[in-house]
Amino acid sequence: MRYVKATTVLPEDLLLEIQKYLQGETIYIPKQKKSHKKWGTVSGERKKLDTRNLSIKSSFNNGKTFEQLSKEYFLSIESLKKIVYTKK
Repeated sequence: MRYVKATTVLPEDLLLEIQKYLQGETIYIPKQKKSHKKWGTVSGERKKLDTRNLSIKSSFNNGKTFEQLSKEYFLSIESLKKIVYTKK
């Protein structure tokens, strides 16, 4: 998050209106919901996790045990169960 000086981006009449409520304070203006991106979509981490989870499900369906998967993926058995039994 970066700071932007309000006088450089807001019209003067809007700035005067905001100053009725806040003066000299820091204010956070969130993105609109339509421009919000889900976690990991920009960095690619979401895709990596989805690929890993598909691999885990496939390995389980091909006979690997939770214990084997736990050692291979460094995940707890409970975490693996959540991945395997999720309908996605």
